Amino acid sequence: MFSTFPGGWPGAGLLLLRAAIGVTTIVQGALYLTDPGNLTLETGTVGLAAIASGALLLMGFLTPVAGALVAVGTLGVGLAWFPAATRNLFDAKLPTVFAVIISAAIVFLGPGALSIDARLFGRREIIIPPVSRSPR
Repeated sequence: MFSTFPGGWPGAGLLLLRAAIGVTTIVQGALYLTDPGNLTLETGTVGLAAIASGALLLMGFLTPVAGALVAVGTLGVGLAWFPAATRNLFDAKLPTVFAVIISAAIVFLGPGALSIDARLFGRREIIIPPVSRSPR
């Protein structure tokens, strides 16, 4: 599908991963803030942090920090460290595990070519020097 571009479309897979977990986290944060009967300082803080970190992931800005926040926040909601919203996307174990794995993958893989981080800091290429072996 993207074969018209030389080498494919770099960063498209990471963009999809960032978009999937970013939108999910923004929706979860909005669920925290739109529950008037359960809105406390804790739930408001968790909701605002979820919206902020989801938006950062969606834009690809401060991706390692935002991904780590999403992973820890999702794990915290799944393990009941943080108060859960009444309507909780992560009320089952499997969606929580998937969200944590996707967030951790984004932290380890980086933002990709289609991100603000790539525009600001440039893409990094790791060049491993060849090993010089002595002749025997």
